[in-house]
Formats: sequence, structure tokens, C-alpha cells
Amino acid sequence: MTDSDPTALTVLKERADSGDPDAIDELVELAAERGDLAELRRLADRGSSTATDQLVEAATERGDLDELRRLADAGSVTAGDRLLELTTG
Repeated sequence: MTDSDPTALTVLKERADSGDPDAIDELVELAAERGDLAELRRLADRGSSTATDQLVEAATERGDLDELRRLADAGSVTAGDRLLELTTG
């Protein structure tokens, strides 16, 4: 599936919103490929640890301390670790 087909993307989002783990994984992959941080945040906020991991990676690469703080406050141990590394290392 590519994100060039808006109908397929809509169906994929509907499946993900219904809790389909395969659809969630596919959306995370698509969002990560295109750098869609808003979609990754949406998926992470809905409980996708894979989306959270992708956000932590992106935030670490950008040195985005606010995003890492937000993720750490939401319970991501990895985000907390990266935040500590960036602020003390």
C-alpha cells in the first residue's frame, strides 16, 4: 500500500482506528517513511509503541528536547533515556 491512493489510506486509517494491529503497523511505517510526525504522534497517543519508538528516534535525530520531554511524560522510558543523554552528555 502506498499513500498515493487516498481511498486505500482512508480504509487503512479506519482499520487502524478499529484496533487492527496490522493496519496500525502499516500506518506507522508509512508515516515514518514520509516523516509525518503528526500521524506518528496520533498513533503513539493511541498506544502504538512502534509509533512512539519512531518519534523518539526522530526527536533524538533533531535534538527536539520538547518532543522527548512530551514522550517521556507520556511514559516512554526510551524518550527519558534519550533526553537524559542529550542534556547531560
